Amino acid sequence: MKVQILNSQGAKKAEIETKLFNADIRKDIIQKVAEAEKINDMALQPYAPYLWAGMETSASGNVKHNRHVWKTDRGRGVSRYPKKRMSDKGSQFTWIAAVVPGVRKGRRAHPPKVLKRELRINHKERIFAILSALALISDSSEVKRKYSSLKDKKIELKFPLVFSRDICELKTKNFFSLLEKILGEEVFNIAIKTKEIRAGKGKKRNRRYKENSGILLITGNKEGIKISGIEIKKAKDLRVMDLALNGARLCCFTEEAVKDLEDRFLKLNREVSKKKWLKSLKQAKKL
Repeated sequence: MKVQILNSQGAKKAEIETKLFNADIRKDIIQKVAEAEKINDMALQPYAPYLWAGMETSASGNVKHNRHVWKTDRGRGVSRYPKKRMSDKGSQFTWIAAVVPGVRKGRRAHPPKVLKRELRINHKERIFAILSALALISDSSEVKRKYSSLKDKKIELKFPLVFSRDICELKTKNFFSLLEKILGEEVFNIAIKTKEIRAGKGKKRNRRYKENSGILLITGNKEGIKISGIEIKKAKDLRVMDLALNGARLCCFTEEAVKDLEDRFLKLNREVSKKKWLKSLKQAKKL
C-alpha cells in the first residue's frame, strides 16, 4: 500500500510503500482483543464496592439469633433481619437492621464483581488484531461509520494520514491550523477534544463533565512532541483499544511511527511464520 507523507504545510512531501495497513479486517477479533484489554485495565483499578462495606460497624456488635440466650432478639416480636445493637440497659436493647439489601445503609444487592485474573490473548492473535485495526482505521467508510455527524457528509480524505518529522517542532496553534487545512471544518470539529457539562442528573453522580476522545496522534518511540488538545501515544505503547474500541477512530501518524510499528509488528509476524516453517521442515525430515 502506498502512503503519502505530508509536510508541516499540508503538501505532499514523499510517498512510501508499506504493508502495515494491508491486513484483512476482522472486526470479531478486534472486538475480542479490545474488550480483553479493557477488562485487564479494570483489573488494575477494580470497579466494585469495598468487599467488607457495611460489615465493619462501629456499634457494639451484631445481634445473636440463638434461642434461650440473653441479649438475643428471640421472643421480642421483632423482625429477623441481621441487626446491630446500638445501646443496651439491663435487659432492654436498641437494635437497627443492617448489612442486608433493603434496609437503611445496607449493602447493594448485586454490585459489580471484580475479575480475579487477567484475560489472556494468544500472541499471534494479538499481532493480527492490531494489524487488522490499523487496516480498519485506514478505511474512510469505516471512519464515517464511527462518527454519526459524518454519515451524510462527503469525505475526500485519504487515510491513513502520515506526517513528516517537521510536525514535532510545531506549536499547538500551528498544528491545529494544519489539521483544519487537511481535514476540513466538519472533520476538524471531531478531531479536537471538547469538554462540556453533562445534562441531567449525571452531574450529581461523579460524572459532571463529558469529553470526546478526539484524534489520536501516534509518534515514534524516540520522538518528543508537545501539543495539547489531542491524545498522543508512542508506537511502543499502542494497543487495539486505542485504535478501534467501538469502531475506527480518527488517527494520524508520523513517518517515524510507521517505521517503528513495522519493526514492532511486521517483523514479529515474520519471525512467527519463520519458526512455523522451520518446525514443519523438521517434521518433514523425520518422515
